[in-house]
This record gives sequence, C-alpha cells and structure tokens, in this order.
Amino acid sequence: MAKVSFFIIFAIIMVLNSKSKEAFEQACKTIPGGVNSPVRAFGAVGNDPLFIESGHGCHITDIDGNKFIDYVCSWGPLILGHLEESVLESIKLTLEKGTSFGAPTQLEIQLAELVTDAVPSIEKVRMVNSGTEATMSAIRLARGYTGRDLVVKFDGCYHGHVDGLLVQAGSGATTLGSPTSPGVPQDYIRNTLTIPYNDIDVVKEVCDKKGKEVACIILEPIAGNMGVIPPKKGYLEGLRELADSHGIVLIFDEVMTGFRVAYGGAQELYNVTPDLTTLGKIIGGGLPVGAYGGKSQIMDFISPNGSVYQAGTLSGNPLAMASGIATLKKLQEEGVYQRLELSSERLAEGFRKAAVDAGVPTYHARVGSMLCTFFHDGEVVDYESAKGCNTQRYASYFHGMLERGVYFAPSQFEASFVSTAHGGEDIDATIQASSEVMKSLK
Repeated sequence: MAKVSFFIIFAIIMVLNSKSKEAFEQACKTIPGGVNSPVRAFGAVGNDPLFIESGHGCHITDIDGNKFIDYVCSWGPLILGHLEESVLESIKLTLEKGTSFGAPTQLEIQLAELVTDAVPSIEKVRMVNSGTEATMSAIRLARGYTGRDLVVKFDGCYHGHVDGLLVQAGSGATTLGSPTSPGVPQDYIRNTLTIPYNDIDVVKEVCDKKGKEVACIILEPIAGNMGVIPPKKGYLEGLRELADSHGIVLIFDEVMTGFRVAYGGAQELYNVTPDLTTLGKIIGGGLPVGAYGGKSQIMDFISPNGSVYQAGTLSGNPLAMASGIATLKKLQEEGVYQRLELSSERLAEGFRKAAVDAGVPTYHARVGSMLCTFFHDGEVVDYESAKGCNTQRYASYFHGMLERGVYFAPSQFEASFVSTAHGGEDIDATIQASSEVMKSLK
C-alpha cells in the first residue's frame, strides 16, 4: 500500500506544480466545474484534469509538454488516431470552401450513402450534431411511428443527457455517483421503464405486461458506458423476437460501437438487425456529429415527409461530413480491422497477464478495439456487478499509468480504445507499464 500512496502523491504533486493546475483554476471561474463535460474533471480518480495541447498518431501532449499514449481517443471517434493525414487533408480542402451553409451539400449525400451501405439496418439516415441528439430524435420517431409513449432502457446504458433517459444511466452519471439528475420532471421518468441489462427474462415480463404501451426498446448492443460489457449469447436475438411479437421498435445505440467493433457495427458482428440505429463518434472522424437511421417506412415519418419534427441548423455541416467520409473510406481499406483486432487482443492479454502475475483481482472484457479492465473479483455482466468494482484501486492504477506516460479514461466505468495508430512499441510500452503498476497495487 505504501507504493500505491507514493504513486498517488507523486501524481498529485505533478499536477499541482503544472500549467494544467493553473488552467483548471482559471477555467473554474467561467466554466461550471472547470470542464464542459463532467467525466473530464478527474473527480473519480481524485485529481485535477490535464489540459491537452496537441495530439498526433496515438499520442497526446499536455500543456506542460508531457507526452502520453492515448487510449481515450476522444472517447472513441479517433479510430485512425490523431491528425490522420487523409482526414486532415479532407477537412482542410472543405474548410477553404466554407464552414456552414444551412443548406444541402453533396457531402451529406456521400456520407449517407457510406452509412447506408455499411450498416445492415439503415436504409435512410438523418444527420444531426451529437449522439444525444440522435437518440432523442430516434425515440421521438419511434413514439410517432407507433403512437405509444413508453420507452424501455437498461440499467447502466447511457444514451446521452436526454431527460427521459437519465435514469440509472452509465458513463459520467455512474462515475459521479448520480445516476439520475435534478431538473428531470417525474412525468418524463414515468414513461421510461428501466430494467437490468443482459436479462432477457425481465424484458419478457415487461413486454407481457406493458407491450402494447411500449414504443421502443433502446440499448447499447455492447455496453460501453459502465465499462465494456458484451451481450450474453442469445440476448440480442431475444430482444429482436420480443420487439417483433409486440410491435415495438428496437433501437440499437451504436454511437460508440458503430464502425468501431466492425465496419457495420455490433449488428453486423452479432447478425441482429434493429429497426433504428443511432450513430456518432467515428462517422465524424473527430468532429461533432450524430445520426439516426433505419427502415424507410419508419424514417419517412420524419418531417418534411412525415409529421415527426426534428431540425438542426448545423446538421450535416460540411466539415463534419468531410471528416466522416475520409474516415470511413480509410476504414474500407483491406486489413484495417484485422490489424485493430490483433493489436487489441495483444493489449488485452497483456493487461490480463499483468494482473494475474501481480495477484490483483480483475475481470477483463474486450470486443474488437473496445476493452476494459474491471477491478472486480468476479464476472461483470450488468450494472449491478459493475458497481461492485474497486474504484479506489482503479484510481491508483490510473495514476500509476499516467506517471508512466499512458492516458486512460479517468473513470473505471469507461471503455479504452485502440486506434490504427497504436503500433507494436506503444502496445509493448503500455503492457510493461501495466505490469509495473499492477505489482504496486498488491
């Protein structure tokens, strides 16, 4: 334990004497909590955040000049790493023509065609500005299409900060210990049914009792906001069958998993097709973007074809479209996902071995280039088991890795991401650092 204390004290001293400390104090004067998204605050790991100056490849550099191997990757979208050449060039060329018009461009068509060609469930797609906006719009569409009000979601699945979905939510809500939020009317919550993830029997019970009132079932097909938790065998297939039998719209929130775990997302990987899909992250290549799409018969209920209203001045803005097009085209190149799989598998196995050798109880989960080390003595399959993790031990691990130049999410309940820019030397250095830190946690 003495070594653990040393790592934490060293990390705190390092930040206290840094430009990041000064920047954070300055930010707190004008920005609530000093950050524009809660999990960035480092509150769950007992420190102040680092302020980042730049990124290149799989590395980021803070304003003090400290360089880190980055496994946050802007929370997932940078599957090609920072400043990938073709993406950067595409943004530059588009920037020279204008940043926004509030009118259609051909770039929107190109990205829409790439998405519909790739994702099995999507025949038509509407571009928006964020994953939150995508899930909010998809739920409104499902309600308008079915004429029903109830929404079924799952404990620990995070679908953005939509009022009706901030009930037992994951991501920052779990990290900060507040799975619900003040300011959300009880009337909104009343229309949201929240049940355990990965338990098909509970879903069946709900559908048997309330099926005729349920507009949609929404979930992350691979949970990524309470750590990485894959679906149990047959779970997604069971949801598909229940949705069909009760006339419920099945929505896969693939904001994180879309183009990440496979080119066609989790639905391609597991061969289960939802009615609607929400996307974000990678289809913007690092720029703000979201999308929702699905069967034409449902999507045609959206204005101007139908009466379900949704709009956005910056939806489909040229810079985000250009960045997304360049990213998806790069992902189409031969061998990209095979290389990602090999790198991610080697990293995950290195983490597992480091923990076993050190005798530290952990549970490891990985799907494609999404992975997570849970500091938990037992299997993690849902929100309840995830909450049993030793978050203090994760904080010690986080600081030990940071000291050795490896940047993970400042929360036990987030995924780590591997990019095509993570080379063999970066993977080896990360495994070595993990081995050293795990031994210090004994």
